[in-house]
Amino acid sequence: MSEIMLDFEAPMMELRKKIEELQKFSAASGIDVSAETAALKEKLDKTIHDIYSNLTPWQKVQISRHPARPYTMDYIKYLCPDFMELSGDRRYSDDKAIVGGPATFNGRKVMIIGTQKGRDMKENVFRNFGWPQPEGYRKALRLMRLANQAGIPVITFIDTPGAYPGIGSEERHIAEAIAVNLREMFNLTVPVISIIIGEGGSGGAIGIGVGNRILIMENAYYSVITPEGCAAILWKDRKFAPKAADALQLTAAKLKELGIADAIIPEPEGGAHRDHEAAAAMLGKVLAEQLDELSALSGEQIKAGRYEKFRAFGCFEEVAPAAGEISGE
Repeated sequence: MSEIMLDFEAPMMELRKKIEELQKFSAASGIDVSAETAALKEKLDKTIHDIYSNLTPWQKVQISRHPARPYTMDYIKYLCPDFMELSGDRRYSDDKAIVGGPATFNGRKVMIIGTQKGRDMKENVFRNFGWPQPEGYRKALRLMRLANQAGIPVITFIDTPGAYPGIGSEERHIAEAIAVNLREMFNLTVPVISIIIGEGGSGGAIGIGVGNRILIMENAYYSVITPEGCAAILWKDRKFAPKAADALQLTAAKLKELGIADAIIPEPEGGAHRDHEAAAAMLGKVLAEQLDELSALSGEQIKAGRYEKFRAFGCFEEVAPAAGEISGE
């Protein structure tokens, strides 16, 4: 789907160019080069597999930010075609960086809420580059309360580098808006499933991320801070972002290992940005399974389970070394 290539994808670009050149030559000269083209396509498939099977954490961060990657509204288009967007927080304004409204998924009524980025500069300005402001979180909470009253599950799509840190955002109490969302989400008695589809950065992500299940796309990340922000604090230079990405343990596999993510949603080979429809189908399959599991629980079980899940985060056991290890024997 995408023609934009990341630095580490250069070998793929070279092979694609060779294939295109061969096809143009064949069309112009009438010479059959199907065998050569087939060989190059086979080599391209192997190259894509090799590259995407050995990605570094920083490379995964780059993929999570790919401008052609499917966003919340793209997944809604494929999974919930009857989605009806609701606007405004009823206190200040409508934040276009967060979208939400009722929809039907697999025959089940749900409330969809998600952060939304733009594809070009005009749309990015309209969406505030996916940085939600206080009114966005208050709108999200309004919709969650509606869902709770209606007894329908809440599904949140997370794709943001963080909450907007501007002066206006601070004046309208961004920290309080996120804090209230955290508190109130723990009190919901309907299932909440949070899905990190791209970037899951800082409080901006957790503000709509208190879920009974936390799902993460294969090439997405979830972290207390962006790698660039971490590098700027620890090494005083953003060029150390790749090193910070390693240290933050923000990849899907690591988050699953730590018990933060409940399931990893696979992506089409080469990333979700190469096939939106296939990525949506993969996401929908895992989402349906999780919803079926949660729907069998009572409201009190759902509420208690969410609380216990988050209480267990960050709990580790320290094993005392044996006497011989201390003395060096």
